[in-house]
Amino acid sequence: MAYFFFKFNAICPIKTSNLVNLDMQQAHYIFTGSGLSALLTVYEMLLSEKFQDKTILLIDENPKKTNDRTWCFWDENNLFDALVSKKWSEAVFANGKVNRVLSLQPYQYKKINGIDFYDFVFQKISEAKNVQFLQEKVLDYKDLGTHCEVRTASETYTCNKVINSIYNPESVKLQDKFPLIQQHFIGWFIKSKEAVFTPNCATFMDFSVTQKGNTRFMYVLPTSEHEALLEYTLFSKDLLVKDEYELEIKKYIQKLGITEYEIIEKEQGNIPMTCYPFWKHNTKNSINIGSAGGWTKASTGYTFKNATKKAKELVSFLQSTTDFRNVHKINKFWLYDLLLLDILSAKNELGATIFSALFTKGNPTVIFKFLDEETSFLEDLRVIWKCPKKIFIQALLKRLFSL
Repeated sequence: MAYFFFKFNAICPIKTSNLVNLDMQQAHYIFTGSGLSALLTVYEMLLSEKFQDKTILLIDENPKKTNDRTWCFWDENNLFDALVSKKWSEAVFANGKVNRVLSLQPYQYKKINGIDFYDFVFQKISEAKNVQFLQEKVLDYKDLGTHCEVRTASETYTCNKVINSIYNPESVKLQDKFPLIQQHFIGWFIKSKEAVFTPNCATFMDFSVTQKGNTRFMYVLPTSEHEALLEYTLFSKDLLVKDEYELEIKKYIQKLGITEYEIIEKEQGNIPMTCYPFWKHNTKNSINIGSAGGWTKASTGYTFKNATKKAKELVSFLQSTTDFRNVHKINKFWLYDLLLLDILSAKNELGATIFSALFTKGNPTVIFKFLDEETSFLEDLRVIWKCPKKIFIQALLKRLFSL
């Protein structure tokens, strides 16, 4: 035990007087992975003040000390407003024929930098008496019935409950009932010589780029007239070589009329979009969250706002129930998302047609509410009616025979 705490302090210094239980090798809750969903869940546990007598251990080989990603979401409230680095009140949807400026009110489109979120939550964790972070790689975990074991490269830890957010794509790839579409992208944050950007207006989707048999678009988040993040994004099954993403970004920069620019920062990502029933892998004492648990909005790849809702629901669940097999329930939005993914899996080139039908004709406020899974059935119909009907009816009929 002395060896364990010597090593733990070398990684993450702690004041032992702040701990409810010094034996973190036998915690109440262990989080395997400390990404967005895990940190949101721990944050909600701290806010609730219902877990102060429970020891919580987060284990991840990544210390979350770099700005490795950004999260964007539309919001009409003040969700983590202190961390928001930029807001947009308008957004452009374009497809080469239509260039529609969408008024987002009562919503705003907001951006949070990864490092700001990490620093905020880890500060809260450092102030808690019962939560610790361990920088190690998780190799495996098991539900043994009476307790769980989590194995890292150097130790084995026991706990009452495991909350796992380490995504394993193999479970999805080894089946064909639920398609997997990947939202993959490379983004450049640039500073240009020319003042070509409108700071208050984001480009939500620009399908004017060559589709090449896929669903491809540019996504632009300006922060000033001279600065913006430009991301070349695909919804498709297969990734591209790095040079192909960057070539398309260069072409788009030229199309904007930019002759000179500096690349300030780059980012790259791959978000799984699937309706695969990850919850079926939950056990009584272990649960999958985040991308590993299907917390990503399957039809859009948006994660942040969806994960905040799921984290609140999970923490509420933890206060009243102990069997993780009872957490998930399918709703109507799961079926809507599944139909879209079925279509994009069979005919990936239809993405531009579908999103164009929505955003060139529909009410953006209702669409955003629909994508947030907050609409009534009547409002659902108002959105769905804008979509290409024949395509979705065919997908529905085919899916009814396979569920």
